[in-house]
Amino acid sequence: MIERGKAPSDGKFRVREHPILGGVDGRGTVEFTFEGRAMTAREGEMISTALFANGVHVLGRHHRDGAPLGIFCANGQCAQCLVLVDGVPVKSCVTPVAAGIDVRTLGGLPALPEVDEPVGVMSAQIEEHAADVLIVGGGPAGLSAAIELGSMGVRCILADDKAELGGKLSLQTHNFFGSTRDCSAGERGMDIGDDLALAVSQLGTVDVWLRSPVVGVFSDGVVGVVREGRYVNVRTERILVAAGAREKALTFPGCDLPGVYGAGAFQTLVNRDMVRAADRIFIVGGGNVGLIAAYHALQAGIDVLGIVEALPRCGGYKVHLDKLLRLGIPVYTSHTVLRAEGDGRLERVVIAQVDERFRPIEGTEAVFEADTLLIAVGLSPIDELAREARRNGFRVLSAGDADVIAEASAAMFSGRIAGREVLRDLGRDVDVPPEWHEMLAVLRGKPGPVLGPRDLPEGLDVFPVIRCAQEIPCNPCTWACVNQSISIPEGNLNGRPGFSGECVGCLNCVAVCPGLAITVVDRRYDPSGRTALVVLPWELPEGTVVPGQEVTTTGMEGEVVGRGLVIAVKEARWQDRRGLLSVEVRSAEATSVAGVRIREPLGSRSPTPTRAADDGDAIVCRCERVTKGEIMDYIRANGVRDFNSLKAALRTGMGPCGGKTCQELVMRIFREAGAPPGEVQPHVERPFSQEVPLSAFLGGEER
Repeated sequence: MIERGKAPSDGKFRVREHPILGGVDGRGTVEFTFEGRAMTAREGEMISTALFANGVHVLGRHHRDGAPLGIFCANGQCAQCLVLVDGVPVKSCVTPVAAGIDVRTLGGLPALPEVDEPVGVMSAQIEEHAADVLIVGGGPAGLSAAIELGSMGVRCILADDKAELGGKLSLQTHNFFGSTRDCSAGERGMDIGDDLALAVSQLGTVDVWLRSPVVGVFSDGVVGVVREGRYVNVRTERILVAAGAREKALTFPGCDLPGVYGAGAFQTLVNRDMVRAADRIFIVGGGNVGLIAAYHALQAGIDVLGIVEALPRCGGYKVHLDKLLRLGIPVYTSHTVLRAEGDGRLERVVIAQVDERFRPIEGTEAVFEADTLLIAVGLSPIDELAREARRNGFRVLSAGDADVIAEASAAMFSGRIAGREVLRDLGRDVDVPPEWHEMLAVLRGKPGPVLGPRDLPEGLDVFPVIRCAQEIPCNPCTWACVNQSISIPEGNLNGRPGFSGECVGCLNCVAVCPGLAITVVDRRYDPSGRTALVVLPWELPEGTVVPGQEVTTTGMEGEVVGRGLVIAVKEARWQDRRGLLSVEVRSAEATSVAGVRIREPLGSRSPTPTRAADDGDAIVCRCERVTKGEIMDYIRANGVRDFNSLKAALRTGMGPCGGKTCQELVMRIFREAGAPPGEVQPHVERPFSQEVPLSAFLGGEER
């Protein structure tokens, strides 16, 4: 417990050194209070981040039943993280900390201030701005579109609700897949974001509005934006929506416990804010988001207990899966999360195997002691503004995840195409090459089937072993090889790379491969031929392995190969923050060694007592704490086929998030109750897509 009035040290909960991000930057600190306790924060960080950095994970209590509340999205899309700041309710994940603020948990509606005399109606003049194009979102798609438009002299306003440009690129510490020439493949996502933001800033024709969410689109031709706390109108005919995506929720008993939240929120805390948000995490979802989040956790020094995936095979890139298996991270396919348990915060995760109809199999339950469960079950486009704009007669284009959920490389290319199409709509003489659409289709495509291993080269003392067993769009290794000995089939970005020719042992391919799927075998190491040197890509914290340490070596999919001796971990500027781990192994095992195990698989324990997985008490509507059982009972008892009936009767979707979190879950419950989607009247969205404080209409004044 932190003593009242004493500022604690938050060092335990910070990522002080990161293999890719380095150390904490030199920002100063400020002091604030939470529930009367003095705390410290870094200047400019979000309140929720500051609370996590001080070990606080319960941010409030729900007014309905007093249940503890934590974060879920950390992206301003839900309302789980509401707190009172100097008496005013705010979303802590998008509100920066300031010196001296008094932060309190929100246990109900805040009390209205005492007023001695009646206050007259106040009004303010609403500013109006004009633009040829309004770009909604400053992520990879929005920035790429802005570059296309701004470079042709088009007057654009680019509005984003965050404090800096880049979107989710700022969270991506890994090297990107795709085309080196066309979408910066081989570079790290955070660096790509910085480059795009710099290019936009140098144009002079793009007016960038940060901390400025776009909140409404209206039939009189204006778009509402809360520009740094003040409501303004933008008059434009053309809107390019590149608002990205929001994380999908999942319903199971305990899904609302603090400690259960989105994988993207975790990446925000760990990679953007460098907060050590957990000690032991479990992940549900074997797509790229879940697999990458697990790897990011390891980079931050956080133990990953396992990944659970309901399908028989993970849907993410196999190279992402394999690099985790090689490190010793267990992946439970054909399994699901039954429930999360804990007293006021997550303490345990219960999983079970599922049958071919995804029903839990009794007797297969296992329990893991975890303080964090990450939900990584997919993304949904943030497209409500685009739909409303089209209804109101605007000329609208969508790009990136707001159009089609895909990788960030596809979002960048989508933004470029959308920018060109807007230029053509403006009457500019520009071309959208057909091959751009072909490239976009490739980048948005699903990974291909898993194929067999490549033949190994013969007669060479030094050579790469390339473990790309799946066709995915990627070619950085072909550009990196100084001898041009690595190639993919001509004209096929999805083609698997192969090696033929000579290898000089430059290690460029090991340093650049986005999937960490290339090793180099060097038989020159031992003239006797008894041992060989294997050079592996390495991006984990310093001290994870050290020279002189004996390690368990693993094969492509994590199978144990044998034992090895760590010779060195080499780092150089040309390696782009990736280490090169040299391991001495038996010569006969060298071509099989793809990694080293950093942890032995943890045992699990059976739950005591075992009980059936009844999800009727699982929370579906987080804002109003409406359960699946309540919704199901009302649908069946009344035969309703209208989401809005649930709003009227149960308040489902009536909370601050406006139904963003629960819409898809409720539609799934309708299907379970026997109502086909085509028969259900959908949720009616509010005119404002998110909350707008009244003060925003009064020039930002708190009166």
